[in-house]
Amino acid sequence: MFGIGSTELLVILVVALLVLGPQQLPKIAQTLGKAMGEFRRMSTDFQRTLNTEIAFEEAAQKRREEEKKTLAESAAPATPEAASPQATQSQPASSEPAQPEAASPQPASSEPATAEPGAQAAASPSESSPEAKA
Repeated sequence: MFGIGSTELLVILVVALLVLGPQQLPKIAQTLGKAMGEFRRMSTDFQRTLNTEIAFEEAAQKRREEEKKTLAESAAPATPEAASPQATQSQPASSEPAQPEAASPQPASSEPATAEPGAQAAASPSESSPEAKA
């Protein structure tokens, strides 16, 4: 119990009987028993509360880690695509001048279809040449 052997406990009970007397000893023993039982209940309740709080904190920490992983995974695919060789190969095609698009038979812009494709193609080289600006 408290590191007290049976002989030590017997000595304590004999001394208590002599000091307190036979009339008060049962009342004090009952009070002491109730106090020890209450102490055990409080101790058990405290341990349960502590274990519950620890479990909630661990669950919350796991949720935070999973959310971080989810956010990292959702953000990670966007970054590697931009750096992938396929993305860099498609970029030069889109960064070329608009001349090939203007020469296409179907205009990509919202201009009417009656516009002459040759007029658009002729306007683009003259705008980019320094001689036409001077």
